[in-house]
Amino acid sequence: MTAEDDVRFLALLVHRGHLARERAEPLLRELKGGAALDELLVNDVGWDDAKVQKMRRTRGGEEPEIPGYEFLGRLGLGGTAEVFRVREKKTGRSLALKILNGHCTQNPSMLKDFVSEARLLEKLDHPGLVRGHGVAKSGGTYFSRLELIEGSTLLELQESGTQFPEDGAMRIILEVAEVLKYMADNNLVHRDVKPGNIMLDQNGRVRLIDLGFCAAQNTRSMDDSAAGTVQYLSPEQAEGGAAADLRSDIYSLGVTLFQLIIGKLPFEGEDDQDTLRKHVMESLSSRELKSRGLSPHLHYFIEKMMAKDAEVRYQSWDELTADIKSNLEGRDSLDYSKDLRPKSGVFRRPPTRRG
Repeated sequence: MTAEDDVRFLALLVHRGHLARERAEPLLRELKGGAALDELLVNDVGWDDAKVQKMRRTRGGEEPEIPGYEFLGRLGLGGTAEVFRVREKKTGRSLALKILNGHCTQNPSMLKDFVSEARLLEKLDHPGLVRGHGVAKSGGTYFSRLELIEGSTLLELQESGTQFPEDGAMRIILEVAEVLKYMADNNLVHRDVKPGNIMLDQNGRVRLIDLGFCAAQNTRSMDDSAAGTVQYLSPEQAEGGAAADLRSDIYSLGVTLFQLIIGKLPFEGEDDQDTLRKHVMESLSSRELKSRGLSPHLHYFIEKMMAKDAEVRYQSWDELTADIKSNLEGRDSLDYSKDLRPKSGVFRRPPTRRG
């Protein structure tokens, strides 16, 4: 192991959240002076030799080791966690293991949200949601066990070139709305509806994932911050401090519908603050919708779902789903199979990249 290797490994430990940057800087200076990293981690940081060796073996958690599980590859990487395909040795079944990253483990609020999401998924029972099998800790590693889903998110499909026809997109939105209705019936708001959190499994069924921002209806954030992903926030969320409200989920689902049909977001700013401002201040571009030859019905759905004033939007999931079902029942221009893929082949079979 060369000094250069140790410098790279120290950088990896910082990147993965095992060491704070300010804690690593004096170690870097000593490394450049000829000190050995393993000894510094034991003597200066306070790790025991077993922890140091595990960090070496797993490359700081890039190749995890958790007793009872055989790791078969990484399925996905997010801002707070990584998801791995595993085989549970005791039962032989395949699962997805969601492992909280080091930065978030050290943040009490993020750790609490991670545990809450895992416990919530255990309680909820809907075919459009990922089934949760509990949360656990191994050493300093927190992880949740999830149903393994073979498929891809709508965002991954779009990025790989898939185009969504109007009817196909509406059927997907209808299925997502029905999952969100189930959550609302259980007094829950998702708060992070977006194409990256909606999967099509290998049979073409819609699955809603990632309940990390989920909250009870009418819950208000303590710090007035906006919960969710900037590009999909409703105006009231963008302004911060808004209580959790299903009408905000309806707005985010409207943004998702716009993105599926048009191929881009309705509001894109130079930075997050500019994007938030546009959600609050700018009108939806009718030109984008009219120039695509879309039906007046679709135009109406998007504009009503994305109304700036929450009182103008659909006020319930029942109202929205009834409208969509009524519209779809009147369409016969495309023959759809039960798994959402039109016979014209517009949908390709989703690549099995994540769970």
